[in-house]
Amino acid sequence: MPAPPLVKVEHLSRRFGNTTALEDISFTLARGQVLGIIGRSGAGKSTLLRCLNGLERPDSGRVVIDGEDLSGKSEIALRAIRRRVGMIFQHFNLLSSRTALENVALPLKLTGMPRAARLSRARELLDLVGLADKAGAYPARLSGGQKQRVGIARALASEPSLLLCDEATSALDPETTQSILDLLRGINRKLGLTIVLITHEMNVARQIADRVLVLSHGRIVEEGPTAPILSMPQAQETKLMLQAAGFLEQAGGAYARLAG
Repeated sequence: MPAPPLVKVEHLSRRFGNTTALEDISFTLARGQVLGIIGRSGAGKSTLLRCLNGLERPDSGRVVIDGEDLSGKSEIALRAIRRRVGMIFQHFNLLSSRTALENVALPLKLTGMPRAARLSRARELLDLVGLADKAGAYPARLSGGQKQRVGIARALASEPSLLLCDEATSALDPETTQSILDLLRGINRKLGLTIVLITHEMNVARQIADRVLVLSHGRIVEEGPTAPILSMPQAQETKLMLQAAGFLEQAGGAYARLAG
């Protein structure tokens, strides 16, 4: 009997006034998989991510994370669930007044873990992301890539079963982006961590995602394994995004014709 999915989203819809952000979104995500959620600005990616960690409550439908249905949960119950859902951000969200070590240890401090234990755990995580020598550095002394590595270490502090990445590489240069994607893929393989990554960059999805979900105007227009979708897209929105990224031209005339 197959294991139940870690993430299950059923008929999710979210509106803000007269604006529909998400409409009838349904998908599942198996444990250990990496899902890339692709879409242009305004497609609904960030709203979907916020629904996955309970920061947005849907108007209809439901989100189930690791067997827990978020529907109707109190804020206290949602906070407990969020401890099992790590989050990394486009602009890092580090506290400038705290060192790298202290930033990583902060979530553990909030849970009441003793100081020695949380600092020991934070050092282990900084070593995992390749920043053992930057424990005492403040964010102002770190590069963008180093800040994101601290953000990843902090997101892993509470040993989450799910890691949500909100445009985690879009503020970084290409070389640094590659190093962060390599790190995330390595963590996925080493820890078996399930990852959801939202991006408007097709190359990011191509490099890290096992599956992709393409959003347009709040709806899923295409979903499935990454390679077939990015090589032989069926939805017009996917074709246009690939064409804009130069993927279809690189693939040759057969794929270029698909965009027509």
